[in-house]
Amino acid sequence: MRFKQYEWWLTIKVLLLSALLAAAAYFFIKAQYAFDIALLPFIIYLIANLIQYLKKIQKEVAEFAEAVKYRDFSRHYAIKTAPASVQQLRAGFNEINETYQTIRRERETQYHYLQNILELVGTGILSYEQNGGDTGWINDACKQLLGIPYLRSIHALELRDAALYHEIINLKVGDSKVVSINRDQQVIKVLLTASIIRNEGKIYKLVAFQNVSNAMDESESNAWQKLLNVMTHEIMNSVAPISSLADTLKNRLQQPQIANSAVSAELEDLELGIDTIKRRSDGLLKFTQSYRSLNKITKLELEKILVYDLFENLNTLMLPTLEKKNIELDIVLKDFNLAIEADINLLEQVMINLLVNAIEAVKDQDEPQITLSAEVLPSHKAVLKIADNGIGMPPELLDKIFIPFFSTRKTGSGIGLSLCKQIMLMHKGNIQVHSVEGKGTVFTLQFN
Repeated sequence: MRFKQYEWWLTIKVLLLSALLAAAAYFFIKAQYAFDIALLPFIIYLIANLIQYLKKIQKEVAEFAEAVKYRDFSRHYAIKTAPASVQQLRAGFNEINETYQTIRRERETQYHYLQNILELVGTGILSYEQNGGDTGWINDACKQLLGIPYLRSIHALELRDAALYHEIINLKVGDSKVVSINRDQQVIKVLLTASIIRNEGKIYKLVAFQNVSNAMDESESNAWQKLLNVMTHEIMNSVAPISSLADTLKNRLQQPQIANSAVSAELEDLELGIDTIKRRSDGLLKFTQSYRSLNKITKLELEKILVYDLFENLNTLMLPTLEKKNIELDIVLKDFNLAIEADINLLEQVMINLLVNAIEAVKDQDEPQITLSAEVLPSHKAVLKIADNGIGMPPELLDKIFIPFFSTRKTGSGIGLSLCKQIMLMHKGNIQVHSVEGKGTVFTLQFN
């Protein structure tokens, strides 16, 4: 109401000033200067009053513009106590500030929402400025995967893992690539994907790190199982009749009418050949039958197992063999209460297979030694390790030892480590190997 009154008063002032100027012009033309002198004070007063009003408006706008420059939208402009001439202007400023604060709150809410989502997802997220390399964002999943608490610049990653750094830098937008990362003495396969985002005139490269080790191991295991099912079925169907036929032919050769005949001496080579066919057929059947055990394990009987009890049982079981071959077995366990959820029978089978392999690896060493140890990683995952100071393995064999049919020993069937890996995958865990030729091998069992 007060502002309306001032608005009417301002209109009257403008009209009055216009009338006075018109009258002054009229008297000036008529050369009646006395009237002009009389009107001059009123004209000066009205002009000064309008200039003062414009200065107030200009001051208010200048203060608001400065606040906008420094992004200060928190100020509230008083309206009731302000001159009527700037009340409406201040009301407009308050509306602008309130609108901006509402938008900022919505953006902050969206930012925190997105931040929580990025922290909760298991995929690692890393963004960095393409020109300078400064890190824009890195979530906890990425920090845990890379084993770093903080990363200020992407270039700092080169000191920790040069190979991974170059893979990230050279990764093109839209492409994806599987790389290996050494984490907690284990090799983790990670799928890298990259995209580009723009923010405040800067270009950021967004890289996603997805742990695909378990998925790839599980897919590989399933593929091998399907292949083994087909191969064992076909081999059994093909070889079993051959073995049976060889047995039948041998029995017929041993019948009296043939064995005592004149051509019996000539049939000795034939009988020897049939014996060879029979022996090799039975060996192939036995060999094929052993691989069927890879598919027999379908269900786990999980229970809480103290690692201390597990190690003691293994020591008792393997002690005669170890003493006979003069091999020292060390057990390293800092936490005697460390426990894991596992199927005790299957886990013991895994441990025994690994111990037997370790015994074979150190048998020719001057001071053969095998170490059983357990620990809890920073990721709260329990890890069991079987280490030896044996002959080790060359790098080209490390990716093959878990493949069915593959064995580094002449008498090996290639089933032991394949079975170990399948059992660990069923436990939602994993098995990794680290070996240096001539120095020894470490097998790591990780439980989730």
